[in-house]
Amino acid sequence: MMDCNDSRALLSGEQLIYAITVPLSTSIILANLVIMLGIAWNRQLHDTPNYFFFSLLLADLCTGVALPFIPLMGLNRELSLSSCLVAHVFPNFLFLAFLFNLVMVHYERYICIVDPLHYSNLWMHRSFPLALLVVWAPPLLYASLPAFGWNNWTGPDWNDCCASSQNMTPLSNCSANKTTCCSYRRVFPNAFIYLEVYGLVLPAILAIAGMTGRVLWITRGQMKDICRLHRSLERGSQASYREQRLNLRYVRCVVAVSLTFLACWVPYLIYMHVCIVFLVSDTKWSSTTHIVLSCSGIGSMAVVPLVLGLSNRQYTEPGCKLLQKLRDRWRRRMQGSEEEVAV
Repeated sequence: MMDCNDSRALLSGEQLIYAITVPLSTSIILANLVIMLGIAWNRQLHDTPNYFFFSLLLADLCTGVALPFIPLMGLNRELSLSSCLVAHVFPNFLFLAFLFNLVMVHYERYICIVDPLHYSNLWMHRSFPLALLVVWAPPLLYASLPAFGWNNWTGPDWNDCCASSQNMTPLSNCSANKTTCCSYRRVFPNAFIYLEVYGLVLPAILAIAGMTGRVLWITRGQMKDICRLHRSLERGSQASYREQRLNLRYVRCVVAVSLTFLACWVPYLIYMHVCIVFLVSDTKWSSTTHIVLSCSGIGSMAVVPLVLGLSNRQYTEPGCKLLQKLRDRWRRRMQGSEEEVAV
């Protein structure tokens, strides 16, 4: 980590963060807006499952907005106490809300496949506001704990970041300026980080992976039953063309899910465990490494809802129609201009 007084390194770190995150954040925001507008315009999609997905898209959009600020949490900056808490608590809340919404969407779709007869009687469908409260309120409460006193703000190193390389600035002057070194180590205690990573984030990721694997296993069993019935009707022992198509479609689904997990979840898992290793060892590490890992980890995980949304034609149909209309108007204008030139 860099010192607060190393302004040149801090400036280069911020420039690197913005260079990586701004294009990625813009793409995430625009893609979420397109899918959200597709759900809002199509009245056939105005049901509880799509409301859950709309909440997930909203959380993902907020995560895209906060994406440039999440890597900044790893840099030491001179901020006041209130500004430092907001700079750390609010992005953490948005990230946890996104994760809770993602688990809720996967759980709702998991129950739809595993137990379709009792799907309509789920508590999430009977009390939708309560379900929204479950995915938004606990992240807010947990992320706000440092603001209520669970932090390392008062410690023996209060005036460390007010010191330059040659001399020390007195603590009274640092307090008089109402600014000090803002670091995630001061805002988040080690116990808070361990509880969030191994008590919330990692169980949520494992739950999503387990539900996805269970759905694929059930799908495989149902596909075998369909192929068995098809063979009994045709009275043949060889796999027909339709069976081969079903098997190929299932293989594509497994490959798509595996690639999505590798591309979206593995970078974040690597970033999370690398941070824990350096936190336990209490050693300094390159800010560039932290920036690249955090941007790639958080950014890749924020792409998961976009993969789910863009793969559904009902969500992207309004956007495709709008693009088609704009393309047709552009072609008409080009043809009109060409005719005028020809005349």
